[in-house]
Amino acid sequence: MGERDATRLWHPFADMGAVRDNELVLERGEDVWVWDSEGKRYLDATASLWYANVGHGRPEIAAAVAAQFKQLEAYSAFGDFVTPVARELAETLADLAPMPSRIFLTTGGGESIDAAAKIARRYWSAIGQPQRTLLISRTSGYHGTNGFGTALAGIPANREGFGPQVETLQVPHDSLEALEDAIQQAGAERVAAVFAEPVIGAGGVYPPLPGYIEGVAEICRRTGALFVADAVICAFGRLGTWFGVERFGVQPDMITFAKGVTSGYLPLGGVVASERVAAPFFEAPGGPVLRHGATYAAHAACCAAGLANIELLEREGLVTRGRELEGVLLDALKPLSADHRVSEVRGGLGTMAAVALSDELLRSRPSAVTDVVMGARERGVLVRGLAGGVAVSPPLTATAEHFGLIHDAVAAALAAL
Repeated sequence: MGERDATRLWHPFADMGAVRDNELVLERGEDVWVWDSEGKRYLDATASLWYANVGHGRPEIAAAVAAQFKQLEAYSAFGDFVTPVARELAETLADLAPMPSRIFLTTGGGESIDAAAKIARRYWSAIGQPQRTLLISRTSGYHGTNGFGTALAGIPANREGFGPQVETLQVPHDSLEALEDAIQQAGAERVAAVFAEPVIGAGGVYPPLPGYIEGVAEICRRTGALFVADAVICAFGRLGTWFGVERFGVQPDMITFAKGVTSGYLPLGGVVASERVAAPFFEAPGGPVLRHGATYAAHAACCAAGLANIELLEREGLVTRGRELEGVLLDALKPLSADHRVSEVRGGLGTMAAVALSDELLRSRPSAVTDVVMGARERGVLVRGLAGGVAVSPPLTATAEHFGLIHDAVAAALAAL
């Protein structure tokens, strides 16, 4: 492909020098399958980017969005404006949440993280503790790529090269003692919030150690910090519950969500804010105003997609299916751990798993992750490359047969190294 034929699209997280002439053009999708421009079919073992929970090509969502377009495509939610569909979605999400709450809508996951960070700091300011500005996150955590999310990133490569960022602390993702020590050393009176994914996703698919999430909630309760559960990946059935964090019996101060709320059919995200956090802003006229929000927040057509998607998840039992399939998925991939090129297979909590490559392989073959991803692709299965391995997170409509195809493709890709 010549210079003039190279793509004009700048892809996120891409080596554009390589991608510019080598895009994979996907033209259509149906359930767990997608087809490229050459007509080749692929099993979408990553639900695109962790989000196609109900699968591709659902006419129910398309019809709901089309109907909303015919009525009112969108309108600002700033000030006192609202559309019926946005209000209905907020009521639905609040009813599904594990704690009494208010819903702040955004247009995606990274924006939801920024909103939660600003809400946390603004909350403390509103109740007379403006010194509480410090945000704490965990190593390997991924919290999007907006300003606060970049600063919170526990994946070093996602922070490097962007210059100074807002002050944050990262603690080891598997140590409650390290979290408590960090809060005490920084001064509990300075900490605004602790951010934690119920299951770490993009950082490597790390389920929490037993009692860890419960421990984070308890430390936050004792020290006064707000607990923000980043459920952008884990919600809407991915862990087998509506927001993922219910698996641990805790009630966070805030929950960030996106991805599965519409199964990716239109961009939508948000923050579930507890009544405690929302109270200063809702109590009476003339109170503090949260001067934050996106132009397309509570976009009517996106909200219609969300409502239709939630109805599908509920009607087809896909939320609980995320839990029912977790052992089936792990069992399908576990045999890969016998390969000397694999260090471990992680998963067992929801329909998320990772195949970690051995340190020896990664040292001797720096391109190993990419090679496995491309090897699986050649065999008709799309998996996601992460630091040190590959991840899978198929649509919730996937079956044991599909999990077997994922195993076979990865196994063949490993054998071809």
